[in-house]
Formats: sequence, C-alpha cells, structure tokens
Amino acid sequence: MPTITKALLKSVEQLAWEAGEAIMQIYRRGFSVEFKADKSPLTEADKAAHEVIADGLQMFTPDVPILSEEDTQSFKGANAHGFYWLVDPLDGTKEFIKRNDEFTVNIALIEKGRPVLGVVVAPALKLTYLAAKRLGAFKVDGDGQWQPIMASLPPVAGQPWRVLGSRSHANLRLSAWLGELGKHEIRPMGSSLKACFIAEGNADVYPRFGPTSLWDTGAAQVVVEQAGGRIVTLDNHPLSYATPEQVLNPDFVVWGRSPSPR
Repeated sequence: MPTITKALLKSVEQLAWEAGEAIMQIYRRGFSVEFKADKSPLTEADKAAHEVIADGLQMFTPDVPILSEEDTQSFKGANAHGFYWLVDPLDGTKEFIKRNDEFTVNIALIEKGRPVLGVVVAPALKLTYLAAKRLGAFKVDGDGQWQPIMASLPPVAGQPWRVLGSRSHANLRLSAWLGELGKHEIRPMGSSLKACFIAEGNADVYPRFGPTSLWDTGAAQVVVEQAGGRIVTLDNHPLSYATPEQVLNPDFVVWGRSPSPR
C-alpha cells in the first residue's frame, strides 16, 4: 500500500517529466496522427509517454494497478486497499496536434474513489503543478522549488468572473450557463491547465459541459482541492473515481475558493 509522502510525490513529478521529454522529442520532429474507435486522435507521443509512465509506476509501486487512457484493457480494478493509478499520458492531444503547446501529462493516485496525489506537467510550457493530501498544492518555479499555491476568492462586486473555457469544446449549454453567471471575461485554454490555473489563483471558474474521462481530471482535481478550490458536478458533488469501469465524467465546474454563487 503506497504511503502519501513528499518523496512519492517527487518521484511522480520526475516520472511525469520523463514522459514529457519523450513527448517533446516527437513534438519537435513531427508526427503522424491516427484515430481511435471513438474518433479521438492518437499520436506516437501518446504511446511513448504511456510506456514511460507505466514502466516507472510499476517499478516503485508494483502492487498498484494502472488505468491509463492508452491501456484500459489491462486494468482490472483497484487493489485490495482501494488504490490505483490514473494516467493520461498526453492530455490535450488536439492541442498537441495544433502545436499550441497547451498539452499536459497527468498522473493521479486514487484511494477508495478519491484522488489523493496528482501531478500535472505541461512540458512545452515548462510548467509543473503537483499536490497530495495533507501536503498541499504547489507550482514548481524556475529553480525547481515547490512554491505553495492557493485558489482565489470570488471577484468582488462589480468585477467580472475570470472564466476559462476549452479551445476544442464549446456548446450552447456553456453559453447559457455563462449568461446565468453574470459579468465575465472568458479565456480559451486547452487540457488540464485550466483547472491548474484556477488552483494558482489566475482564474475563478471553469465550467465543462461535454465529454471528459476520469484521467482528464484526476490529477488536476488533487491540485485544485489542495489549493482550496473544488471540482464538482452540477449538483455540487465532488467528481468520483470509485467506479473506474465507467470512465466518463458527468458535466462539472471547477471553482476557486468560493461557494457556487447560485
């Protein structure tokens, strides 16, 4: 059974960066694009990052199963203590293909249906966010030091909500929701970076209407929660990872340090 320690979080950080380096080697030289059965894109960078992460996790936690977007078939469920790793080797493949740099490596540890450790690395942007239960949430600075981060309080009266939206997914439900929110400024952004930006106080809210999977949110959820924010369903329940055979998330909203205004 893994113990949630700073040493484990550091090991996962290093592993995520190794995967990020594998991605960047392919990003720099060019790549081909395939499509999965669900029509989502797949590149050799997704596969290369998966192999790096799977090998690394198996080395230092051999008793903890791995659910990766690039290998769902091997996963048979959490271990006897309720632990499993949840991995998106390349979150934001569409952003990777567009070459806008807004893609990430996501690694989360799940304990009894709740994410308790998470690392999000954006290799092209040289950004790292990491967090663990009882340790807090951090952003890594240019010297490799972990700097604590905290989500913002809601905007004061008269100020607009700082909203993050997906570059690749927009719909009428989102427009209606924003109309109810009130005065706002919206900034498009790809991948799990949106949740991490809220965790460090650079935005207030990110509503997501449309399909996402467990591996898209697990790592970022730890960062947000440990920074004082929330990732909740539309009926205000935290996203759950207790039934990983159901990989799709419901619609959700990422909030900073504030209750929902509604």
